Amino acid sequence: MEELAYIPSPSRGVIHLGPIPLRGYAFCIIIGVFVAVWLGNKRWIARGGRAGTVADIAVWAVPFGLVGGRLYHVITDYELYFSSGRDWVDAFKVWQGGLGIWGAIALGAVGAWIGCRRRGIPLPAYADAIAPGIAFAQAIGRWGNWFNQELYGRETHVPWALHITSSEGGRIPGYYHPTFLYESLWCIGVGFLVIWADRRFKLGHGRAFALYVAAYCVGRGWIEYMRVDDAHHILGLRLNDWTAMIVFLLAVLYMVLSAKKRPGRETVVEPGVSDGEADGAAEAEGAGEVVEAVEAKDAEAKDAEASGDEAEAEDDADDEAKDEVKDEAGSGSKKS
Repeated sequence: MEELAYIPSPSRGVIHLGPIPLRGYAFCIIIGVFVAVWLGNKRWIARGGRAGTVADIAVWAVPFGLVGGRLYHVITDYELYFSSGRDWVDAFKVWQGGLGIWGAIALGAVGAWIGCRRRGIPLPAYADAIAPGIAFAQAIGRWGNWFNQELYGRETHVPWALHITSSEGGRIPGYYHPTFLYESLWCIGVGFLVIWADRRFKLGHGRAFALYVAAYCVGRGWIEYMRVDDAHHILGLRLNDWTAMIVFLLAVLYMVLSAKKRPGRETVVEPGVSDGEADGAAEAEGAGEVVEAVEAKDAEAKDAEASGDEAEAEDDADDEAKDEVKDEAGSGSKKS
């Protein structure tokens, strides 16, 4: 392998600003949350909701999601924290990595449900608004695994191989498939897929979120199969592969049943929003179109005026010509 034909790992995943540690893993999670809330807010307003509602509910959803993600990881990999020679206190060290997306989504949904219930908002509508943002947040968050040199795949010599240099925690330095990168790119594709499908088919009642879940599970299945980190196996497959298959089937089933029971999209997503507030975003986006329409009408009016002036000028010319013909005819009659 050529010296430059690989993806280098960072020499360290934390930088100390005096006594304050700045961890790359944490920064990726935080940036991902901000992206999800920002995009979710834009989509919520476009659906007729009030600005700021997504962030208010995220105050409930994000902490629940972090706890759920950590719980899933600790429960499914309990031997890392509770087996002989391990320190159970490490179970609380989230910054060292270990957030299971399945637990994060499940418990995060509970937090979102609490926030939605307090605002009188239907959870499926909220889930549809934030679905692509969650996918993009996952894409950003996966780079936290790169900072921690974790969750890589089998050994390989492809030009984009990930160079693992750390030997801590049982790692063996070498060149491996960058599964963190594969999943990051897949999540970006999932986010754009949901945005396109939502615009094309007007998905509602939680179906945009179900599409995100199903599409993510497809990618997670084959990416998970490539990983070499320790995991529980059932019938030869990793636990997360089974989880991805089951969740995929549930998501598809929900989409089918929901489309039959509640076709179309919600007409009201946030009760109490005035017509002016609901239409504010649309008016702001359409302001340019209105101006263009007015300018077009003005141009048409000017063209009509110009055409009228030309018509009047032609009529005057015709009248003058007729008068000249009459004068000539009168002069001729006198001479004869």
